[in-house]
Amino acid sequence: MLSLARKLARPTLSRFYIARTTALLHTLPDLPYAYNALEPHISEEIMKLHHTKHHQAYVNGLNAAEEAYAKSDSTKERISLQAALKFNGGGHINHSLFWKNLAPAGAEGGKLESGPLKSALEHDFGSIEAFKKIFNAQTAAVQGSGWGWLGYNSNTKKLEIVTTPNQDPLISHTPIIGVDIWEHAFYLQYKNVKPDYLNAIWNVINFKEAEKRFLEVAK
Repeated sequence: MLSLARKLARPTLSRFYIARTTALLHTLPDLPYAYNALEPHISEEIMKLHHTKHHQAYVNGLNAAEEAYAKSDSTKERISLQAALKFNGGGHINHSLFWKNLAPAGAEGGKLESGPLKSALEHDFGSIEAFKKIFNAQTAAVQGSGWGWLGYNSNTKKLEIVTTPNQDPLISHTPIIGVDIWEHAFYLQYKNVKPDYLNAIWNVINFKEAEKRFLEVAK
């Protein structure tokens, strides 16, 4: 027989768990601009599908995986959940950064003004055009799905171009700019011509946001 204290404690702990997990649920972040604000470089249809369907799916998957992990008392089961946590968690992290990484061309999009980030890019890559050319080439070469990154290497104190597969988040560097190279990010508009998508996206890259991230780590 359970003691009265244990019987009374059970619903309290249950309510605590429900409240705690509910408070920790991840949610889909709002876009800082309208779905059609990045046209003609990224279409409204792509942005709606990308944000409301794909990103939402990563949020749902992450919440489900974290809930299953929290409820499980099996080490084997928790290990089996690592792939789902990595994939969906990475998808949520990467896309949350990606939306802020973009801005309408008539506003902040595509504008790289003189300042610390521009100077660092010119120092580390020779010129802005050289940086974009190298970034596009390495990102286009990703086989299958993945991401292209401009990251800051805290060991070398330099900006470096890195790619990651699938939805793997950038761990080795601090992300400054991330570009989604999954087909859902461009196929409806650019079909299988990745270089056209990569050339167009620079018109809506929010360099002001990128410089903010750069200044936070390059001290």
